Amino acid sequence: MAARRIGVLTGGGDCPGLNAVIRAVSKTLVHEEEAELVGFLDGYEGLVLDRTMPLGWEAVSNILTLGGTILGTSNTANPGRWAEKKDGKIVTSDRSGDAIATFQRHKLDGLIVIGGDGSMCIAGDLIRKGLPIIGVPKTIDNDVIGTEMTFGFQSAVAVAADALDRLHTTASAHHRVMVAEVMGRYAGWIALHAAIASGADILLIPEIPFKWEVVFDACRARVRKGRRFSIVCVAEGAKPEGGKMVIHRTVEGSPDPIRLGGVGRLMAGSIEQATGIESRATVLGYVQRGGTPVAFDRVFATSLGWRAAALAHAGQWGRMVSWQKGQLSDVSILDIACGCRTVPLDEPLLAAAKAVGTSLGD
Repeated sequence: MAARRIGVLTGGGDCPGLNAVIRAVSKTLVHEEEAELVGFLDGYEGLVLDRTMPLGWEAVSNILTLGGTILGTSNTANPGRWAEKKDGKIVTSDRSGDAIATFQRHKLDGLIVIGGDGSMCIAGDLIRKGLPIIGVPKTIDNDVIGTEMTFGFQSAVAVAADALDRLHTTASAHHRVMVAEVMGRYAGWIALHAAIASGADILLIPEIPFKWEVVFDACRARVRKGRRFSIVCVAEGAKPEGGKMVIHRTVEGSPDPIRLGGVGRLMAGSIEQATGIESRATVLGYVQRGGTPVAFDRVFATSLGWRAAALAHAGQWGRMVSWQKGQLSDVSILDIACGCRTVPLDEPLLAAAKAVGTSLGD
């Protein structure tokens, strides 16, 4: 039986390509199935509080190239652990019932959730409580289990690589060590790809704890060889051997309260103190998540959205669209929810980085 009324929401952090997915899902179902689409505003918050907008043909036209999401999003809203401030304190409650009631009030046949690992984890909880859901994996971090690629990743890598290219010229001119801290949370995919794309001299990722002396020696060695500058690409989750990740702050009530950040400045200060080489740090931060998606992500996001619409039409709920072995596929959300896909130590790109002389700090 064809799905006639479908809800759509975007959860977690914003990401280039979200609007491309919304457009593909909506236009496919409206054009081919004459379905009605209901967009929930600000992620799961809209589902709990019943805040919506229609996603007709006109609403999703001319949004393919736009960054962000026309629906808005939230990386703190979780129906199962709804956080509210009462008497100056954060208290949590289970408002899954409100989310389900909203779903039923709109007489929906199913819900398409576009989000990362946290959003898929929440989707898994709602599936267990009876909601028919299809997932579309999203994140610049490329860390969703069950897919080898997420849309938004290539756009973030392009921004990071361009920044590293620009740091290269000023590092060379001033004979400095330039440290660029990139996003990625607990996975080093952005750092790995951006470092290789830009020819960074030192690459530090969460999966491989670094040794301080190895990093210092790599910088000194370049000076001895007449190369009077170094480029260091460090993932925000990188940590020294036997040490911990650098936490910028915590957000009480968030599904993932830890906000990483600060390892870049720590790295630059430590290198300068240990080696005497002038060092500077640049934190790329949110610029990696903003702006127009690159062409690859527009095409990829459109493909994922089309596949999600096809799954909805076929009534194949509980599945997440994925990209595996060079083709579109889908996996059970319950099999992949609540996990993080990190860089495996046998990843070929790590071997390639080492082969061209990049130090991994190990």
